Amino acid sequence: MKKIFLALTFLLSFAQMRADEGMWLLMLVKRLNGVDMQKEGLHLTPEEIYSVNNSSLKDAIVSFGGFCTGEMVSSQGLIFTNHHCGYDAVAAASTPEKDYLKNGFWAMKPNEEFNAKGLYVRFLVRMDDVSARINAKLNNNMSAADRKAVIDAESKAIQTENSENGKYTVVVRDFFNGNEFYYFVYQDYKDIRLVGAPPSSLGKFGGDTDNWEWPRHTADFTVFRAYGDANGNPAEYSEANVPLKPKHFLPVSLKGYKPGDFTMILGYPGRTNRYLTSFGIEQMVNKDYPAWVEASKVAMDVMKKYMDKDKTTQLDYASQYASVANYWKNRQGTIDAVIKNGTISEKQKTEQIYTQWAAQSPNEQTYYAVLPEIKAYYQQISGRNVERNYASILQRNAHYIATTYQLGSLFKTYADQDEAGKTAMKAKVLEAVEKAYDGFHDNVEGDMLVKLTSLYKAKVSKEFASPTILAADVNNLSTLAYESVFANKKSALAFIANPDRLKIDADKLRQFVNGVVEDQKLGTEKYAKIDENFAKNSRLFLDGLRKAQPEKVFYPDANSTMRLTYGTVQTLPTRSDRNYKGIKENYYTDINGMVAKYKKGDEEFDLPKKVLDLAKKKDYGQYADKQGFMPINFLSNNDITGGNSGSPIIDGNGNLLGLAFDGNSEALSGDIVFEPNLQRTINVDVRYVLWVIDKYAGATRLISELTLVK
Repeated sequence: MKKIFLALTFLLSFAQMRADEGMWLLMLVKRLNGVDMQKEGLHLTPEEIYSVNNSSLKDAIVSFGGFCTGEMVSSQGLIFTNHHCGYDAVAAASTPEKDYLKNGFWAMKPNEEFNAKGLYVRFLVRMDDVSARINAKLNNNMSAADRKAVIDAESKAIQTENSENGKYTVVVRDFFNGNEFYYFVYQDYKDIRLVGAPPSSLGKFGGDTDNWEWPRHTADFTVFRAYGDANGNPAEYSEANVPLKPKHFLPVSLKGYKPGDFTMILGYPGRTNRYLTSFGIEQMVNKDYPAWVEASKVAMDVMKKYMDKDKTTQLDYASQYASVANYWKNRQGTIDAVIKNGTISEKQKTEQIYTQWAAQSPNEQTYYAVLPEIKAYYQQISGRNVERNYASILQRNAHYIATTYQLGSLFKTYADQDEAGKTAMKAKVLEAVEKAYDGFHDNVEGDMLVKLTSLYKAKVSKEFASPTILAADVNNLSTLAYESVFANKKSALAFIANPDRLKIDADKLRQFVNGVVEDQKLGTEKYAKIDENFAKNSRLFLDGLRKAQPEKVFYPDANSTMRLTYGTVQTLPTRSDRNYKGIKENYYTDINGMVAKYKKGDEEFDLPKKVLDLAKKKDYGQYADKQGFMPINFLSNNDITGGNSGSPIIDGNGNLLGLAFDGNSEALSGDIVFEPNLQRTINVDVRYVLWVIDKYAGATRLISELTLVK
């Protein structure tokens, strides 16, 4: 590997920045000019947080599957992440006879660790700034196509220069709406195994009722292990592989915390839009999100109807249902929070600052018209965006659409082959069918297609709707599906055994699906120039906004790259509509509060008898707080978003305090504006994690791997 000596530089004169706001790219932390992190309670050197040539904190943090975050907690490749991040893997390992989602899973021996197919973890090796290199070849007069061509060419060259002949994955990302560029060098490990998961009564305690709410009492964790070959290199799953020895892993603190204690989170936040204009927010809360919420509820109702009737269906759709329910509540919560917190008026104040600056700027012609043009853009695309939201839920949840489209082209190519060609393709086609119909239930999918298509036709304006969907006979859609080549795995395999090109061409479901996809492409082309102009104006707006406020420290929006956020353990103002039973100070919850919520047999608030017995005996072992209670969850004011799920919350010495797993409904507008008085991260206390592993599950071999700090 190239010997690049990069160190994270911390400047010690932070005046303008709140310690709790910002998801900081590690190389950009040097731009902070606010509070000295060491004065806040950090006892690590910059080199201990980020180093290229020596082990550092970043080496213990992984992107988990590309959708969550995990952390290495032992020298044997043990990984902690959230229960909802491991949900798919636990569901995949489950059967009606062995329901690990319901009952939990614990590998008591190494050979019982379950291969989590399709999962991977990604380590950050290094990053660097290539803004000057790429921007030198760009200008504001370029078309979107020309700009993209330049960026793509430079990105490809950067990837070639840094991948070391394919050893590493290299990704180039833009920041600040395309004003800056950085590249990231990653190493991926694909042999990931499920080691332990609590039962859903613990891992999802509180269910949808408590989701995005405080107080929480949830064991939101799962345990995995990364494996590599004998030399520690990435390798496909093999029984010959050995547990990975990471460059760094996190010691686990049993010391606890109190309000004001320093906290730091490193993870992979997915997406924020902190620089979205007031016009964009108005479109979001008045048009886009209401459509998403309505369509999601329809999809949830369809799944729930069949999940309640059949155990296999429940397992196969559990992860999808949980994901839709999570976003459904998030979107509605965002609407409510934006309205309640006056988010739009705050954005308008920022835009006034920009407008005043632009009017006096030497480059007035470049910047002044930007905001009016952005406003006009949202007026133009309002109906299109509503259509996109209904269409998105339809395509995400009615799997007949994606399955038919993907297999349709493959089947057509297969049918056109001569016998030798068919023989050569057959294994690939069979593999595609197995993947497409894994967990696929045609009764659920037929109903989903009908219900979501009906909603689309009822809610989307004809001006923006897909002509194919508008022309569809909804009452006949399920018949088209069930009579199709793509109806189910059995019908697909029958076609492979006797391929007929004419049958594919005549397939009514495929004709419908191809029409929907083609309409979508035409819609994208119709708005291409409008979207291109909006992207340019968004880039210029943020460029100008930063110039208009030179005294302010700006941080880039989250985009699934590793970020650092720091703050403190914090309380949250209480609400009259929440149950705070058992809470003495509103920054943590304990096992007594959890037991107080217990409802025998309830889908959301049931508890295992063993947990109730242990709680009654106060059998907390070494995991009790020094005040004697068994901690469950706690609050901090760290700035996180989706993708941070599973991120470690770390103390000032680099020890693990817990796992971040949620935000709070009072500040669900947090992706577009930070609410310092209300925005909190909800974390599962690592002492509760260990208590469940040890006292409840008896998986003491995992505890022995950890480095405990008492």
